[in-house]
Amino acid sequence: MRRWKARIGLRTRLVLAFLLVAAIGAGTTAALTYRAARTAILVQAQDTAVSSFRDQIEQWPTALPADRRALQQWVQQLARRGKPHPWVVFAEYGSLRISSGTRPVSTVITPELRRAALATPGGSFQRVNKAGMPWLTVAVPTVFTAGRTTRPTGLVLYAVMPLTDEETNIRAMLTAARDGALPGLVAALVPALLAARSVLRPVRDLRTAARSMGSGRFDTRIQCKGSDELADLARTFNESAAELEQTVRELREAEARARRFASDVSHELRTPLTGMLAVTEVLDEDAADLAPDTAAAVRLISAETGKLAHLVEDLMEISRFDARAAELNTDEVDVAQAIRKTLTSRHWTDPTQIVTDLPDGIRARLDPRRFDIVIANLVGNALRHGSAPVAIRLRTTTCRGGAPGADWPDTGTGANGASWLVAEVADSGPGIPEQVLPHIFERFYKADAARTRSEGSGLGLAITLENVRLHRGTLRAANGPQGGAVFTVEIPLAGGEATECSV
Repeated sequence: MRRWKARIGLRTRLVLAFLLVAAIGAGTTAALTYRAARTAILVQAQDTAVSSFRDQIEQWPTALPADRRALQQWVQQLARRGKPHPWVVFAEYGSLRISSGTRPVSTVITPELRRAALATPGGSFQRVNKAGMPWLTVAVPTVFTAGRTTRPTGLVLYAVMPLTDEETNIRAMLTAARDGALPGLVAALVPALLAARSVLRPVRDLRTAARSMGSGRFDTRIQCKGSDELADLARTFNESAAELEQTVRELREAEARARRFASDVSHELRTPLTGMLAVTEVLDEDAADLAPDTAAAVRLISAETGKLAHLVEDLMEISRFDARAAELNTDEVDVAQAIRKTLTSRHWTDPTQIVTDLPDGIRARLDPRRFDIVIANLVGNALRHGSAPVAIRLRTTTCRGGAPGADWPDTGTGANGASWLVAEVADSGPGIPEQVLPHIFERFYKADAARTRSEGSGLGLAITLENVRLHRGTLRAANGPQGGAVFTVEIPLAGGEATECSV
């Protein structure tokens, strides 16, 4: 039933329900009308036949016919006067059986009617169905009348009349009702469609309004007409939309204020931090000549000042992304050489710590500064939170979305026929906990809630993701089949969207 409802729309269900109600109403009315008309037709024929048969018997003399032949003639004369249809008359007198037809006894006359005829001086009647055909049987006992005294003679007359004409009329009436039902349902289809349209119009408006709000147009409203339940629903939707619009406006304003505050604070901190860094550098140079406690304090201040300067720089970078002020300055670069330059500038050249698979000849249009940040952040994150050695692999492919750590297809060392640049950074650590993976790129997210301090700013992966998105690429985090965290960068080689497929 659920699958059936899912396949059939609301309009169809409304029309079917309307037609079902119309069919039930028409069927009930037709059934009651048929029953009343059938009863009236049969009762009229029955009353006419019973009254006519009794009247004809009463018109005959009270003396019985003297012999069998005379009784036969009398029965035949009664049969010729049948109303409203010809009937067959049977006479029973003791063991004597006489009829106006070819058979002396009728199979339609039941024992119940015979008993009723003997017990009721005024006679009785019965409707009988025999072989699918209706019959009317009338039984009238004859009596002698002498003055005020009447007594039964023992002779009982039966009239048997077929009700075929009445049954034909009844069936014709039933056929007419049945044939008229289909045009009636077709005629009921028009108001059903109109009713469904009037009901579904507000639903369609509500769907359109909800879709518009889903696309970000929170000022969408529905025109309310009438005072029924659908109008109440439209008014409720408009009230909810107004409240949602107000809430979204307030949230956007609060978010804008927060971004502006972070940007302003970062900008204001940058100048004094520059001076502090210069002072701490001088103090670091002279720390060896200071007392041990003083030297430790100077080095601590220098390290924390460096972290604060790094955090301010990251906040300013995030602010530029939030304000959509970040831009790409692309150039065609040799990707392998760019990665080697990143590793060399940060002194990550120890082969026991860094393992590279960087084919030469892969060229792509990238922003060298932002791509340097991407690689540096991923490798630094792997060294801090994973275990050595950290593997850096580079390739190109015509497809997008390969499984992390899987065997790479042989695409050659060049970019001919390739659409995507794929760089993978994998460490040899325990991997990323499953509950952390959905939040790995969130700002300031800490896998350990009890840890209040972190070696980094907590913004490195978020900045990395924004830089990859700026290149119209994607960044994915997963765990390799052999363990360890795997970060995969996919960037279109030509600097635009490439075709996606599965590797």
